Amino acid sequence: GSVLLYWGWYWREVYHSIDLIVAQLLFAYGFDMLLAWSRRDTCTLGFGPFPVVFSINLFLWFKPDWFYFQFLMVATGFAAKDLIRWEKDGRHAHIFNPSSFPLAIFSIALILTGTSDLTWGQNIASTQFYPPHMYAMLFLVALPGQFFFGVTSMTLSAVAATYVFGLLYFAITGVYFFYDSYIPIAVFLGMHLLFTDPSTAPGTELGRVIFGALYGLSTVALYALLGRAGLPTFYDKLLQVPALNLSIKLIDRAARSTFLRALDPAAFGRLLAPRRRHLAYIAIWTIVFAGMSAVGGVGDDHPGQWLPFWREACEANRQRACSYLGSVEAGFCARGSGWACNELGIMQAQREADYAGSAKSIRRGCALGFSLACVNGDAIDVDGAVKSAPPTLEDLPIVLRGSKGPIVNQSPSALYALACRQGWPNTCGQSKDYGVTPP
Repeated sequence: GSVLLYWGWYWREVYHSIDLIVAQLLFAYGFDMLLAWSRRDTCTLGFGPFPVVFSINLFLWFKPDWFYFQFLMVATGFAAKDLIRWEKDGRHAHIFNPSSFPLAIFSIALILTGTSDLTWGQNIASTQFYPPHMYAMLFLVALPGQFFFGVTSMTLSAVAATYVFGLLYFAITGVYFFYDSYIPIAVFLGMHLLFTDPSTAPGTELGRVIFGALYGLSTVALYALLGRAGLPTFYDKLLQVPALNLSIKLIDRAARSTFLRALDPAAFGRLLAPRRRHLAYIAIWTIVFAGMSAVGGVGDDHPGQWLPFWREACEANRQRACSYLGSVEAGFCARGSGWACNELGIMQAQREADYAGSAKSIRRGCALGFSLACVNGDAIDVDGAVKSAPPTLEDLPIVLRGSKGPIVNQSPSALYALACRQGWPNTCGQSKDYGVTPP
């Protein structure tokens, strides 16, 4: 609940949907009671529906005209928990995480029908990064659950595996795999509050470490596959969890094997009481998170957010850099930056030989008040010679936002200081005349 409230302060669609979230909670209680009475003579009331409903709504919800599907998604989760069960460690238990199972099923249906735009899925994945210090917020919110249920090892291994992959990818290619982060905030959220249900995870400590690493690496694989297929990539942390739930017995058998038993971290903590062992894992995770924060592995200032990094990478012809730069400039152009429209037009002309698209972008830049775009608009029809210039003061709030929320009520000096920190050339100590195109 605290994550929804904090996130909603920066993306008000969350607050606008509070009544719908409450309706889901009431529906969840009613459906769960009916399901219990249909199979048993008693029904136990508790807080069980809260984490299920909140978890579902942190990752996927339907727009108002289609919101009735949200109730079907909640019903699917509770039905799967009650009806799809097996024997695990000598007891009868549900197989699938009641949040992740409906998320995966509905994600597959949306992909197959090409109807992802019926949901806020993409907006959810991007706007969760709007609040400041969101990584730290998620780290803190997850600590009580990690202490009481001992799920830290899953989160730790998932984060570590994904981060190490990101470091290797950057070392090889010179760009970031997830473009604007080593671990996207929505994926980081999934690593804390989606796949870590202890009832649907391996029972061994080593098994949980493997389980977490598989979640992180499968997210990487799904992101690549979805991107190559031209499908929305926000499904990358949702699709794999049911398959991982089905694999937990196999993972536990592997963890107990002679070959892997020596690697079991439980061997180092058997002398500790369970809660003390949980605290030991939390201490290790805290050190890892603090270290990653200190070196920029997580946080608000990842350089992949900023245009200067991608402009330099594109000029160096690094993998995927120019295509991503073009998409970012197109986004800023759509938000009203004449400078971004002009830069997009230059790229379309010089790198893609798309002169019709270039002319359209440059003329939009002119219409938005970027004077050099007007000059380029005339030149492109004559000899194709187009020129670039720094962004104007009016452009800066748009092009400096990166992957964060809108920049509002900032003084010119604050904007130039932010541009300097992001690596924009010739901005450090600049006056208000920076970016003004001479007549």
